[in-house]
Amino acid sequence: MHTPGDDAAVETEESRVEVYVTTDTSAMHFGIFELLQVTVFVSLFALILAMPTALGVAIFITHYAPRRVAGPLAYAVDLLAAVPSIVYGVWGLHVLAPQLRPVATWLSHAMGWCFLFSGGNVSLASGGTIFTGGIVLAVMILPIVTAVTREVFVQTPHDEIEAALALGATRWEVVKLTVLPFGRSGYISGAMLGLGRALGETVALLIILRGTQAAFGWSLFDGGSTFATKIAATASEFNDQYKAGAYIAAGLVLFLLTFLVDALARGAVAGSVSRRGGR
Repeated sequence: MHTPGDDAAVETEESRVEVYVTTDTSAMHFGIFELLQVTVFVSLFALILAMPTALGVAIFITHYAPRRVAGPLAYAVDLLAAVPSIVYGVWGLHVLAPQLRPVATWLSHAMGWCFLFSGGNVSLASGGTIFTGGIVLAVMILPIVTAVTREVFVQTPHDEIEAALALGATRWEVVKLTVLPFGRSGYISGAMLGLGRALGETVALLIILRGTQAAFGWSLFDGGSTFATKIAATASEFNDQYKAGAYIAAGLVLFLLTFLVDALARGAVAGSVSRRGGR
């Protein structure tokens, strides 16, 4: 007898993807593309969250905060980089995820028409989604982006700042007309360093992200594995030559991906410097 439950079961089976198949040497499937999608998606989501936050913090510390506040605040932000990844992972899964659950549920119901907020391939109640992992990852890369941006903003020529103030510019106009153009290359460099850090993060995402065999659908409420978490989670299988070869291939793709990010960052910085020099 055919029931609606049978349809759901069929759909579930059809939506499954074999990420790693190394038992049949004539038809091996490494699942590199699936890992690439999850890695890039969670890293870009974290970068989108971290970049405006880091820019605002850097501007506030260098041009708005009183000196007695700027120093301790900069020190506190830098301290975030000293927190071990495993602490971030446990905090993200057991503290942050329950707090984010109502937000995630509301976004899924109100904005489910958009693929970014559609129902994912793991349970929202578990908290092991890209949404949670990306927010934790954003906190982890925030000190890197902020520190580089802050140091570049401090190097803005004082003559340009004083000239702008002498012409009657407000503090925000000084930032907009002198500091941001001067520090654009440093901001991009910091962002790319943060992205590189996010692409290779292992322990925190290994704790947070829920593994699944369901197809990745580019939703923030999907689970899955990144290159780093997949390799770390299956380290015990390295004694199998075929599986070890698959993981080496995954690591190679991750290396090429970080190399590409570095090349793009260098190109963006060089272009920014040349445009500034041409003015």
